[in-house]
Amino acid sequence: MPRAASPHSLDTLISRRVQRSQAGAVFTPDAFAAMGSRAAIDKALQRMVQRGELRRLSRGLYDKPRHDALLGVLWPSVDAIVKAVAGKDRIRTQPTGAYAANLLGLSEQVPAQVEFLTDGISRRVQAGPLKLSFKRTTPRQMAAAGRLSGLLIQAFKSLGAPHISPARIRHLRETLPVEERAKVLQDLALAPAWMRPLLREVARTDEAPAQLSAGKTPHALR
Repeated sequence: MPRAASPHSLDTLISRRVQRSQAGAVFTPDAFAAMGSRAAIDKALQRMVQRGELRRLSRGLYDKPRHDALLGVLWPSVDAIVKAVAGKDRIRTQPTGAYAANLLGLSEQVPAQVEFLTDGISRRVQAGPLKLSFKRTTPRQMAAAGRLSGLLIQAFKSLGAPHISPARIRHLRETLPVEERAKVLQDLALAPAWMRPLLREVARTDEAPAQLSAGKTPHALR
């Protein structure tokens, strides 16, 4: 009969932390670095996988499985994976491409590979069916990371000027908080010149008629 783990053992300490976490949380071994050596942590995580407390997503990446009554065991969210990776490497990330547009409700396209800009090293991470790509970029591209303006700039770049319609601008104005939209003006200098009139329209806090009326194209987009 296996001996019960000590209440102060590494296995117990890690298990308690996992138990206190929400289902769907993602971990790397570095998250437990203060508790013991890397080799001991790896072995403890392996034992937790064997007991079903954790699931191994890929090398050095684990999650606390979340369950759905109809769908069964679910994969972790992209946000949970990015949070774990960013926390491990102490990096900043910025959603880009089709994923940025999807987050804002500007596109229903769900990319097969989710892309992020980063100030860390370029790398690819796979967690089950989820594929994430982190691409190192310039400080200027990361200047608005973590803010609405950064997400808007990347989403607009992905869509392209001809596809940023009055309807899409209206959608953003109706769904994004007024306070957050107003802050976009602080980062206008980080956006390409063609995009600035569009961002100003998104940031508008008054109730005046929209500047981008149907059928008309701003001079900057011609």
